[in-house]
Amino acid sequence: MPHDLTVNIGPSHPSTHGVCNLLVELDGEVIVSAEPRIGNLHRGIEKIAENRTYMQVIPLTDRLDYVGSMYSNWAYCRAVEQLAGIAVPERAEYIRVMMCELQRIGSHMMALGPAGSDAGATSVYMYTFAQRDLVLDLFEAVCGARLTYNYVRPGGVSLDLPDGWVEQCRAFISQLPGAMLELDRLLFGNVIARARMKGIGVLSREDAIACGTSGPVARGSGVDFDLRRDDPFSVYPRLEFSVPLGDNGDCYDRARVHLFECIESCKIIAQALDQIEPGPVRNDDVPRLIAPPAGDTYAHVESARGSLGVYLVSDGSVRPYRMKVRSPAFSNLSVLPLLAKGHLLSDLVIILGSLDPVFGEVDR
Repeated sequence: MPHDLTVNIGPSHPSTHGVCNLLVELDGEVIVSAEPRIGNLHRGIEKIAENRTYMQVIPLTDRLDYVGSMYSNWAYCRAVEQLAGIAVPERAEYIRVMMCELQRIGSHMMALGPAGSDAGATSVYMYTFAQRDLVLDLFEAVCGARLTYNYVRPGGVSLDLPDGWVEQCRAFISQLPGAMLELDRLLFGNVIARARMKGIGVLSREDAIACGTSGPVARGSGVDFDLRRDDPFSVYPRLEFSVPLGDNGDCYDRARVHLFECIESCKIIAQALDQIEPGPVRNDDVPRLIAPPAGDTYAHVESARGSLGVYLVSDGSVRPYRMKVRSPAFSNLSVLPLLAKGHLLSDLVIILGSLDPVFGEVDR
């Protein structure tokens, strides 16, 4: 008779997709239970924010979802704008949308590359990172950084688009859909990848909703919900796009939703480039020391991982009284024990990767 064996995987194991420790109980090679042990990357960002001015908190948000910093900047700045009644110029709103759709593509490349690598298709990493590098080139041209951008500001963005950036962006979005369809054939049409992903880690639509998942994890289970459409903000109501959905809620559907979301992001960026008009990119009336009236607010955006929200409380001073981040990566990771049970140990890495966790945001 096989005996239960308790195995620690991570936090430094490369296939835990970050500093995650998985405490796994096995019966032979079958998973009896899998518990994520988080907290290895905790930096106390929410508490540190209480001792920083509203402007000084922005660089801290870059360190939350560190492969989606634009989203964290935007969610926080939207909360500050609601709290302080700050208006945002229209051109800045279009720039924010374009940056965050580019960020979605760049982040999804970080999801699709490891999805292929986890299934044994290591060459997929090369294909996805070639596209991600083009996104980072666009970000570097705008703000000088390739990872932590510190670009969005309360009242707009820090800098306007440089000369030649629009043409560079149009060239990128014109070739990406074809590259994604090629990747679809290479990875999702591959018999080995299909065998490793299909029917593995099935998350039902009901469980996806009950566990508070969002983003591609929820949409892979057929949950038709996207904040850009269902609780529209910024200039998204002026833009037309579809919300890709999965049918079975398995690792295959979750990964493939990422791919088609990138194609929809290209459509959004193209429309934004067509509609954007010259004008200011920030509200010059915003003071360096923002002191919102006492009160609280909650603002959220549709990040690459789902519903990213920031709850801010003001006591009337120049520093936040409290800040709380609603992390979609944290909520999505909570379904891992449910999905892993009964599968083989070799499936665990693929299931974890399909949730696309970023532990800077999980731990905060």
